[in-house]
Amino acid sequence: MKKFTYAILLLSLIGVLAACGKSNSDAANKKITIAASPAPHGEVLEHAKKAMAKKGYDLKIKTVNDYKVPNKLLDKGDVDANFFQHVPYLKAERKDHNYNIEEVGKVFTTPMGVYSQKYKNIKDIPKGSTIYVSNNPAEEGRFLSFFVDKGLIKIKKGVKIEDAKFDDIVENKKQLKFNNKQGAEFLPKTYKSKEGAAVIMNSNYAIDNGLTPHKDAIAVEGKSSPFANIIAVQKGHKGDKKYQELLKVLQSKDMKSFIKKKYGQDVIPYEK
Repeated sequence: MKKFTYAILLLSLIGVLAACGKSNSDAANKKITIAASPAPHGEVLEHAKKAMAKKGYDLKIKTVNDYKVPNKLLDKGDVDANFFQHVPYLKAERKDHNYNIEEVGKVFTTPMGVYSQKYKNIKDIPKGSTIYVSNNPAEEGRFLSFFVDKGLIKIKKGVKIEDAKFDDIVENKKQLKFNNKQGAEFLPKTYKSKEGAAVIMNSNYAIDNGLTPHKDAIAVEGKSSPFANIIAVQKGHKGDKKYQELLKVLQSKDMKSFIKKKYGQDVIPYEK
């Protein structure tokens, strides 16, 4: 009789442990901790929280104002996903750091802009001037695109603008110099201090510092920019249901409406 009782207790304990294990697994599958830039990324995710909650998901947002940190956090497993970068940047990060990270999908583009407190047009910038840009090598072509479009700079034939580097310049009519010694987060301070002829900034940093790209910039990227910001996760997980559900919410009509209403032309929702 005692053996029978012990057997029943053992089976019950196994059942409880199995239920706890299943419960913990279910909870993990319903929670997403995501690292993101403050604005507009973090604000867009805040808007997504309600829709995700209706689907049964708990979206936790970890705000990070440094481009070098989110991929480190994701690769180590300290967060489940991140939202701050575009594909060219992710490719460069994977090459440099062997990160095991992949794209889930595109959400929006934050058009980069050229800002100047001295000149109203790129063509007005004098010969030999210094242009301040970030130390992000994945965006060198993006910086150059403004001057290529205006006919001030030419790059090697066959090089796509999104892949271009400063070394690909074959003609620089105004002998412009590009200072890329600082991180993107410091460029708003450089702009406010009136250093150089112009500063090229990502819209999220411009917005964070009270600037309105389409009003304050002397040049802004167009809608055809190949630098759409993405949701990224650890490799092998882009098909996980919770990330696909998050992508659906971020690409939804409601989200596009929210983005257009809040940011106007300064943030452009991704169109498939």
